[in-house]
Amino acid sequence: PPMFAQSARVNARRALRLRVFSTQPEVKRRDGTVAALSKHRGFLDYERSPEPYRPAEERVRDWDEINLQAPSAEREELRRQTARCMDCGTPFCQTNTGCPIHNLIPEWNSLVYEGRWKEAYLNLASTNNFPEFTGRVCPAPCEGACVAGLIDSPVTIKNAEYAIIEKAFREGWVEAQPPAVRTGKTVAVIGSGPAGLAAADMLNRRGHTVTVYERDEKPGGLLMYGIPNMKLAKEKVQRRLDLLEAEGIAFKCSVDVGVDVSAADLRKGHDAVLLAVGSTTPNDLRLPGRDLEGVHFAMEFLRKNQYHLFTDKEGKLKSHWSGDRIDAKDKHVIVIGGGDTGTDCIGTSLRMHCKSLTNFELFARPPEGRAPQNPWPAWPRIFRTDYGHEEAAALHGQDPREFSILSKEFVGEGGKLTGIKTVNVRVEGGKLVELEGSEKLWPADLVILAMGFRCPEPTIPEQLNLELDKRNNVKAVYGEYATNEEGVFAAGDCRRGQSLVVWAINEGREAAEKVHAYLSS
Repeated sequence: PPMFAQSARVNARRALRLRVFSTQPEVKRRDGTVAALSKHRGFLDYERSPEPYRPAEERVRDWDEINLQAPSAEREELRRQTARCMDCGTPFCQTNTGCPIHNLIPEWNSLVYEGRWKEAYLNLASTNNFPEFTGRVCPAPCEGACVAGLIDSPVTIKNAEYAIIEKAFREGWVEAQPPAVRTGKTVAVIGSGPAGLAAADMLNRRGHTVTVYERDEKPGGLLMYGIPNMKLAKEKVQRRLDLLEAEGIAFKCSVDVGVDVSAADLRKGHDAVLLAVGSTTPNDLRLPGRDLEGVHFAMEFLRKNQYHLFTDKEGKLKSHWSGDRIDAKDKHVIVIGGGDTGTDCIGTSLRMHCKSLTNFELFARPPEGRAPQNPWPAWPRIFRTDYGHEEAAALHGQDPREFSILSKEFVGEGGKLTGIKTVNVRVEGGKLVELEGSEKLWPADLVILAMGFRCPEPTIPEQLNLELDKRNNVKAVYGEYATNEEGVFAAGDCRRGQSLVVWAINEGREAAEKVHAYLSS
């Protein structure tokens, strides 16, 4: 049509002017023209192009990170992507519907676009203690709330975050910065996952003497043992732990608080205590045959494999792993439950060379785009293909997910699992209705339950006489974090329930400020 022809001619003239007067590199725009890189029209000129993972056929054969090893900071495409970030009147990406830690996303996107990498790092580090973790494992609610997503695809925020922090480490900008003065106050942080580490970091910066207690042999909690290597390399976790230790934080590992030392004694020995023990009680599936050999919780499966990977090349143990491993090799594997944990179980099973892999999801397949009842800027509940699904399709020829599946019974022989009976369901009037004639028996040697977590284990709350909420989480108001016991605070999943790493960092940071205020009063 004449209107579009005229628009193309205007764009061509504008492109010519930019090529004459700009010193920026020339890049391809979404209308096919080539012109100097410019931020003036942002996402109107440039389409979304997220950085791909390593090829599925390659990465599924090792335990290395799925991210490309070549530093994205060195590629001009990243600048082209950050040029898509506009000067929004209200940047929803950094509000509560987007980033819980309120990263100043438009600011560091602009700094990356301008090539001011160190300033971008300092900006990012001012709000996020561990961008190397969120840049790898966060599902990026910031992108779900991106204003560009209203009419187009959101900015590739997560890629930029990952690139900034990795360049900062390569350039030596990330250095230990111990506090100049100590307050003389002591804080015990129980749990070394993202909430505990963020709180310990912030309290240490304030000059308090912080000791982190961890029942596993290595600190890191979920980051070290629950998220598999290919998603978050353990060298990257250890890199940060070494920095925290160099800044003065003490880690006491292989100490099971509540067993090796009572939580009450720990409280007596410190000026304040912060619980960051996570939500570790899994949701179970108490069906007939549940006790058959071959039915396991997701975290049991993932943790034991991680213990195995902590052995050295000669097979010498570098952890307290007993040698017990849940091996998926040559087995028909069924993962029940979606989400990040379910995907991690899929990726782990594939790397163990399972015979077949199926992923049951209870509800119907989500829509490709937002449903009317799921408006922007809420998290888009849409159909996504994660790394594990892509790998399963590459190896076995199809997506492993089966939707609208209700499990009915575990079947076995001689005490060992051989299959699982299911039925298809649909939702009617808010209730699940079984579809007659849809019963099926699936062969299964290994079933992994990845259905989320309920609450923290009860030992520590009981020893400290802490009140619990209706879900058996530690009762403490969000934003205050104080429990019913003076000097005892709670943050992260043990308080809010199962959530994201970025929310754990948010709560750890905020709880640290409340602990500091208590110690300063």
